[in-house]
Amino acid sequence: MECGGKGKETKERRKKSSTHGLEIIDFSHIGDFGIGSSPKRGYRGAPPFTVMSRLLATLALALMILVPRAAPAAEAFVGVKGPEIVSPDGQPLLLKGVNLGNWLVPEGYMFKTGQVNSPRMINDLLSELVGPSAAAEFWKKYLDAYVTEADVHFLKAAGANCLRVPFNYRLFTSESYLGTCDATRGFTLLDRLVGWCKAEQIYLILDMHAAPGGQTGDNIDDGYGYPFLFDSEPDQALATDIWKQIATHYANEPTIIGYDLLNEPIAPFFDKDRLNTALEPLYKRIAAAIREVDQNHLLFLGGAQWDQNFTVFGKPFDKKTVYTFHTYWTGTTPDVIEPWLDFRSQYNVPIYCGETGENNDAWIRDFRDLLDQAHIGWTFWPYKKMESPSCMVTFDRPDDYHVIMQYAGAPRGAFVDIRKARPESRDAVRRALAALLENCRFENCKPNEGYIKALGFKVPAESVAPATAAPTPAAMAPVTPR
Repeated sequence: MECGGKGKETKERRKKSSTHGLEIIDFSHIGDFGIGSSPKRGYRGAPPFTVMSRLLATLALALMILVPRAAPAAEAFVGVKGPEIVSPDGQPLLLKGVNLGNWLVPEGYMFKTGQVNSPRMINDLLSELVGPSAAAEFWKKYLDAYVTEADVHFLKAAGANCLRVPFNYRLFTSESYLGTCDATRGFTLLDRLVGWCKAEQIYLILDMHAAPGGQTGDNIDDGYGYPFLFDSEPDQALATDIWKQIATHYANEPTIIGYDLLNEPIAPFFDKDRLNTALEPLYKRIAAAIREVDQNHLLFLGGAQWDQNFTVFGKPFDKKTVYTFHTYWTGTTPDVIEPWLDFRSQYNVPIYCGETGENNDAWIRDFRDLLDQAHIGWTFWPYKKMESPSCMVTFDRPDDYHVIMQYAGAPRGAFVDIRKARPESRDAVRRALAALLENCRFENCKPNEGYIKALGFKVPAESVAPATAAPTPAAMAPVTPR
C-alpha cells in the first residue's frame, strides 16, 4: 500500500535500528523556532531559539529516543510471590475456573464415539461417513459454535476468573488438522477468545494439550500411542518454535496469565525411568526460547504421569513458574494433595490444579473446598459436554446421533469393514451433525445448577433454562484418564 502525506513524511524522516531495538531520528527538519515547529506555533511574542538552545533541545530529545523502549510495566501482568500467584496489584490471586475442553482438541468420550477418541480418529470417522470436504466444513462451523462470546460472558457472570484453553500444536502449522492446513488458525481462534476475555476481565492459560510427536502417549495428545516427542529432536524443535511464536505474539497481552507447556507428559504405560529424565530438560529448552521474547508471562509446568509426579523436578529454574498437577477420582481428604503441598513448601513456589472433576456434585464441592482451604487455584474439567451432569453446561444429543455412535463402535480396520458398517443413507448423519452444531451453541445449552453451585459459582440470572434431562448420579463412572 502506498502511503502519502504525513505517513510518507514520517517514513522519510524516521529510521529504525534492527540491531538493538533503538530508534534513530533524523533531526535535519528542525527549524529555527523549535523542534518541528513554525512561527505560527511558537509562543506569541517569544524570540526564536538561539543556536545553543536548539542544540540542547536536540540533544535532550536524542537521549530520550536512544533509550530502548521499555516493555509494558511488569505490574500489568499476573505474577508470583513466593508460594502465591499474585494479581497485577501484588495481592494473592486464587484462580477459579474451568477448561474449555473438547473445543480445539475434540475428545471421543465427549463426542460419544467410544474408542474413536482422538481428534485425528474422530476426523477420520466423520470423513468416512460424509466425505472429507463435508467433514472439513463441519469442523469449521464447530470451532465457531462450541465456544462463543456468550459462553465467556456466562462464565464471568457465574464467578470464574480464569479459563484454561487446551490446543493442538497443528493449529500453528501447515499440517492437516480438522480438515484444513491453515497455519494461522491458532492465532485467529485464540485472538478472538482473548478479545472476549479481555472485555469480561477473565484470565486465560494456554495449554499445549497435543504436542508434536505426542507427549503423553494416549488419545489426548492426538499422537500415535507413544510419547515420541522425547525421542525426536525435530519434534522438540517444533514444539519449542511454536511456543516461541505464541510468546512473541502474546508477549504484551496481560489477559493471558501464562503458558502450560505440555499437558500430562509421559503416561505411566512406558519406560518412565528413561523418559522422565528428559522432561525437565525439555521444559528448560522451551522456557529459554520463550524468555528470549517474553519476560511477562508465567510458565506452568506439569509433572510426569498425568501431571502428578513432581519428583522429576529439581530446583526451580525460572522465577515466574507455577507447578501444575491433575487429579481425578480420589478421596477429598488432605492426604490426597499432601505431596504437592510438600513440594510447594520445599521450594516456596505456587502450585495449581489444572484439571480435576468428572464426578458427582458432592465430590466436586468437597474437593473444591479442599483446594480452596489449601489456597490452591483450580480449573475444573470441562466446561461443556453433550448430555452430561459433570460440567457447568450441557446440551442435548441430536435425535439421529445414534447412527454416528453405532458406526464408531463397529469394526473399521479394513475397507471392507468400512463399507459394511457405513449407514445406507448419509442423510441421518448430516442431520445429526447439523443438530450438533446447533445444540452446542450457548443459547441451546442448559446449566447444571448443582455442579455450578458445587464450584462455589452461581447460575447467572440471564442464563439459559436449567438442565432437566441429565440427573446427577451417586457416583460418576470413570472416563478415559485426562
